[in-house]
Amino acid sequence: MARRELEEYRRRGPARTTRVMLDAIREVLGTDSAVVGRTALDIGGGVGAIQHALLAQGFGHVTSVDAASAYLAAARREAETHGTAQRLSQHHGDFVTIAPSLAPADVVTLDRVICCYDDMPALVSRSTALAARAYAVVLPIDSWAARLAVWGQHRLAGLFGWQYRMFAHPTREVDALAHAAGLERRFYRRMGIWQVIVYGRTG
Repeated sequence: MARRELEEYRRRGPARTTRVMLDAIREVLGTDSAVVGRTALDIGGGVGAIQHALLAQGFGHVTSVDAASAYLAAARREAETHGTAQRLSQHHGDFVTIAPSLAPADVVTLDRVICCYDDMPALVSRSTALAARAYAVVLPIDSWAARLAVWGQHRLAGLFGWQYRMFAHPTREVDALAHAAGLERRFYRRMGIWQVIVYGRTG
């Protein structure tokens, strides 16, 4: 799967929602020059679409955390082809478990990750705590269709023995945790079944 997704990324680039999120991060930070030398933490970044884009924009360093070693290897290979591997650090494991060992970053990103994790409060509270300037997420909209899709996925997972599960966490609960961490919404866009939200640090 990692190989297929890397090939798809090389053909088409980041997904549309990812591109919108990347543009919004630059907007929230202020100017294009404001990203130069910044740091980022990308949680569950897969083949590294966000990581490669931020490093190309001038970010000084990006840290990646992923529970799948195959995705980390694919992201590393792609970074090596771009000559940015020396500015990329990778950690293998469950972010919630290893979060205490990670340093804060200017920007923290979770692109379609919150909907893949059962303990949303732990994931969001620990990741927002590490966001020094901006916190960017892509997650499903709150709708009966999303909840039905999750129910169907769980039924299929039980039938075929899949380990992967989707979750429809309420956006208002994600918002509440972000606000409690001192973050406020600076960007919002709904894109089909997805919503792109970027928070900025208050004050």
